Amino acid sequence: MPYDFLNNNPLLADMSPEKLQFLMNFATAKKPTDIKEMMPFLLSAMNSAKSNNIQFSEPETDLLFQILKQNMSAEESAKADKIMNLMKNRRSGS
Repeated sequence: MPYDFLNNNPLLADMSPEKLQFLMNFATAKKPTDIKEMMPFLLSAMNSAKSNNIQFSEPETDLLFQILKQNMSAEESAKADKIMNLMKNRRSGS
């Protein structure tokens, strides 16, 4: 299973069944393999969660992002990390 890091993840222990189901659906969905497709995919998933009244904490969002990067090349993964860091810095006002 390519998502072994989900097993025994402490974030999952206290997660609601709805969030857990969303996370598992997200983990098994066909995901983009390049950065150009990643952000729209992630935004769509987050909007879907929001429409179902599911909100993720920052560590949970990081976990979703880690799942999303599973099939990316090292170069695309590094680009994705840079984008996420920029987004985090912007949110925190840095």
